[in-house]
This record gives sequence, structure tokens and C-alpha cells, in this order.
Amino acid sequence: MEKDQLIKELTLLERKIKLFMNDHHSVQEELRILKAENTNLKSTLSRKEQQINDFQNQNKISTIVDNIAREGEDAVELKQYINEYIKEIDKCIAQLSA
Repeated sequence: MEKDQLIKELTLLERKIKLFMNDHHSVQEELRILKAENTNLKSTLSRKEQQINDFQNQNKISTIVDNIAREGEDAVELKQYINEYIKEIDKCIAQLSA
């Protein structure tokens, strides 16, 4: 009797271990997927923050150009001049980021 009981307990324990291992593998796979998603979201967030900064800088420059234009300067020419500087600065930032 005792031997049969021990075999039943071992069989039950083996079954529980297999279930645990399956659950463990499922959780590990889910964790891997979530980490990849987290990395992608962080990258997207970083790009969006950079775009926001770029737009804010463009807005500031537009405000400056508008204020200068009100003072009698040629706004179109000044805006082109500033845009050229911005493009050069963006190139420098891109090279530094690479």
C-alpha cells in the first residue's frame, strides 16, 4: 500500500512540475514580447519628443521672424536665411547622434 501511495504522489508531483514548467515558459515568452514592445515604445517616444522639440524651435523662430518683420525687415528673406541655419544645425545634430 505504501508503495502505491508513493507512486501516486510522485506521479502527481511530476504532473504539477510539468504544469509549472509550461506556465513558466508561457510567462517567459510573454515577458520577452513585453520587453520588445517596451523597447519599441521607448524608441517611438524618443522620436516623438525630438519632433516636438523641433516643432517648438520652429515655432520660436517663426515668432522671432514675425516680430522682426513687423519692425520693417523682409520676412521672407529672413525666414529663408534662418531656415538654412536650421538645416545646417539639424545636419550637425544628426552627425553627432550617429
